[in-house]
Amino acid sequence: MKKAVLCILFLTVFTACKSDKKETPIVEEKPNIILFMIDDMGWQDTSVPFWKEKTAFNNRYQTPNMERLASQGMKFTQAYATPVCTPTRVSLMTGMNAARHRVTNWTLNRGVSAVNPPKGLAMPEWNLNGIQPTDSIERAVHVTTLPQILKAHGYFTIHSGKAHFGALGTPGENPLNLGFQVNIAGHAAGAPGSYYGTKNFKKQLDKNSVWDVPGLEKYHGKDIFLTEALTQESILAMDKAIENNKPFYLYMSHYAVHTPIQGDPRFEQKYIDKGLHPIEARYASLIEGMDKSLGDIMNHLEEKGIADNTIILFMSDNGGLSAVARGGEKHTHNKPLSSGKGSVHEGGIREPMLVKWPGVTQANSKTDDFVIIEDFFPTITELAGIEDYKTIQTTDGKSFTSILKGEKQDNNNRALFWHYPNNWGPAGPGIGATSTMRKGDWKLIYYHLDSRFELFNIAEDIGETSNLAFKKTKKLKEFATELGNYLRAVNAQMPTNTNTNQMVPWPDNETVLKVYF
Repeated sequence: MKKAVLCILFLTVFTACKSDKKETPIVEEKPNIILFMIDDMGWQDTSVPFWKEKTAFNNRYQTPNMERLASQGMKFTQAYATPVCTPTRVSLMTGMNAARHRVTNWTLNRGVSAVNPPKGLAMPEWNLNGIQPTDSIERAVHVTTLPQILKAHGYFTIHSGKAHFGALGTPGENPLNLGFQVNIAGHAAGAPGSYYGTKNFKKQLDKNSVWDVPGLEKYHGKDIFLTEALTQESILAMDKAIENNKPFYLYMSHYAVHTPIQGDPRFEQKYIDKGLHPIEARYASLIEGMDKSLGDIMNHLEEKGIADNTIILFMSDNGGLSAVARGGEKHTHNKPLSSGKGSVHEGGIREPMLVKWPGVTQANSKTDDFVIIEDFFPTITELAGIEDYKTIQTTDGKSFTSILKGEKQDNNNRALFWHYPNNWGPAGPGIGATSTMRKGDWKLIYYHLDSRFELFNIAEDIGETSNLAFKKTKKLKEFATELGNYLRAVNAQMPTNTNTNQMVPWPDNETVLKVYF
């Protein structure tokens, strides 16, 4: 009898314990997220082909770890950023199109435009002080940033490398004021003084410069390349998050491959031996050093046993430099794409993009769906499982998680917009003050200086060699109308024509259009 009673008591307690366990909610582990952002990397600056065929540039560059990432995830063949760096980075951080946030050119000194206006145009009062965590800074945009949202939802947020979010002397120059808990080497400038630890990553050893990379003093005087130093520090920061059992967001924002084009001694000689122009050999070594960083981080994730719970996104902030500072013929370094950095031709805005979402994205897959830089904001918040957030700003981006899941969608009938009422400096195809729209196979560019249009069928003419503006006037008017309506809807700024002292007309202005009819 005693045994029977004890048995009943045991079963009762055991059943109660089981019942309690069932009622305990299961908390899903948040994924770690790494955004690998490269500076000035062109669509062709990789051995991964993003076109229908492999090109001579794909054969030139050696990026085995990009190949590895592509084999494990999804390749985006039509991913877009803005023509220059700061507007892209602000769109990433805010989910806003550049026409709306008005940080339409690159930033540096507070209250000062880094580039003079082009002859014939006066630039509008664009937000030359960048993004800010406060509304007290003039000529700036007050926003809720992506890392701020991630931090509020339990993420350990790490910034490594180039920041270039806000001007010198403003809170926005420091990533720690924008939601990051760790800042490795990020400040207001958009290029390094030097890539060499032996030069303390400074422009000149005996002088201070706005370009000098901050915060890496432990590597000063050492024979280490900047790309490697950033990688080592990023791994240490990730380990801190792992030790504290926190999900992390790493914004791995390399200064490479921005000027100064300095050779990475680990890889430069083999490109010289191939007979490349000396500048191009240095450039190729910057590319391969960046790729080694990607591989080192992927290896570390595997060593720590967290690779299967870490999402990796790879992107560039604008097209590859081609108008200046390169070896060989200008405007040819991104072929078959036309032009390069600073241009709204495809060479200046189409980027190499890869995403690995373990267990979700099909390995070695590809999509031709359109994606633009402001889409990263809603996508990353969704990848992090965050829904209940609010932003000061109105966001424009569209999440591409459904693309990553392999779901079919009619994404390419969505219009993409670029607005650059500024002057980059150099000249070349597609370079200048412009407003641009891509929709379906077609792309329209409106040049502010002389109110002229370029209209291209990108599907048939990826190199933008045949301007169809006078031949396809119905399409021209349709696109000009949609572009004009969009610019007015987001209160976009237009420059002033200094010859007439009048604001440059909208692209759908009747006087502008009648030239084509």
